[in-house]
Amino acid sequence: MTTIRRFCCDDLLRFASVNLDHLTETFNMSFYMTYMARWPDYFHAAVNPGGRVMGYIMGKVEGQGESWHGHVTAVSVASEFRRQKLAKKLMNLLEEISDKMDKAYFVDLFVRASNMPAIRMYEKLGYVVYRRVLRYYSGEEDGLDMRKALSQDVEKKSIIPLKRPITPDELEYD
Repeated sequence: MTTIRRFCCDDLLRFASVNLDHLTETFNMSFYMTYMARWPDYFHAAVNPGGRVMGYIMGKVEGQGESWHGHVTAVSVASEFRRQKLAKKLMNLLEEISDKMDKAYFVDLFVRASNMPAIRMYEKLGYVVYRRVLRYYSGEEDGLDMRKALSQDVEKKSIIPLKRPITPDELEYD
């Protein structure tokens, strides 16, 4: 049985195995702590009965007006716990918080253009590629900005794809 709960400080000492995947971004401790303090509703862990962190999602809410949105900063599941729909459950939770609690227009995320398994998973969850960001990852690999419209965006304007790629300095939010 898996429990999904808010990420806590102790989890910072127990989630290293989740970040071993070469496609998972690892941040410094102060970055994680900032998210826990500023956006606690957007930072959750999936934990097994023994207390082991199986995966987590970290995000935030940002923007203004019709650009007000939930953002997935990171979602990762340890390799031995994949194929159990944990990422889907974590994504659904963040989407629900963005939609119901914060009345966001959409949820967005960035994914490496080469990470086809993740892109396919996000597409199954209803995300579309909104735009390509050239050299987003370490100034080398392109990123895809993927979005899913929420109930506030009745006309689905937030997911109309841009016709041209952009560069990281053109992004409105980091």
